[in-house]
Amino acid sequence: MKTYNKKDFKPKKKDAWSVFKIMGEFVNGYEQLSAVGPCVSIFGSARTKPVNPYYSLGVDVAKAIASKGYGIITGGGPGIMEAGNKGAQEGKAASIGLNIDLPFEQTSNPYIDPEHNLNFQYFFVRKVMFVKYAQAFVVLPGGVGTLDELFEAFTLVQTLKIRKIPIILVESSFWKGLVDWIKNTLVTEGMISPEDLNLFHLVDTKEEVITILDDFYRTETLKPNF
Repeated sequence: MKTYNKKDFKPKKKDAWSVFKIMGEFVNGYEQLSAVGPCVSIFGSARTKPVNPYYSLGVDVAKAIASKGYGIITGGGPGIMEAGNKGAQEGKAASIGLNIDLPFEQTSNPYIDPEHNLNFQYFFVRKVMFVKYAQAFVVLPGGVGTLDELFEAFTLVQTLKIRKIPIILVESSFWKGLVDWIKNTLVTEGMISPEDLNLFHLVDTKEEVITILDDFYRTETLKPNF
């Protein structure tokens, strides 16, 4: 078996300078999103086609949220992201896309407001932008990227790194298996507390999403998360 030593590890000489690119993405993101106001981040699959019922659901949910005055933040690509931005425009609210260069899937959708079309090189900077100005996370059916975003939000709320804001899973038939696993495995084996199940909501309709938002912000203040 080969062993390695320090000489085998050869970082790029310009690695330290990348911090300025990272800072630039943070500054640009903060400047642009801080001017928008309260938003809701919508997550979901890039692979969902417009003929899929989940796409129509995404449009309807986003439009309902936008009609309440919230801007809509998505990953800026196709599928559910496109549905979210389309619903934002139909609801007459800010339609924000946080695009990122990927080897496949990611192309900017046509429903993003031109002034709110942001591009990122770094995933971690982009993920901060999803969180900082979001007043809720709405999660529609999706794959690995959507699960990453969901559990990022779950972790931040659970660990009190951000304030408790609604995490709403839409389409109960899709999410049931995951929720059952969380209840029957994570809780049962003591990996999380039973109270952590209260950190997310499972719904099926746009009306339920709006009710959760309205109930929460009846007593809470709209503000950035950090």
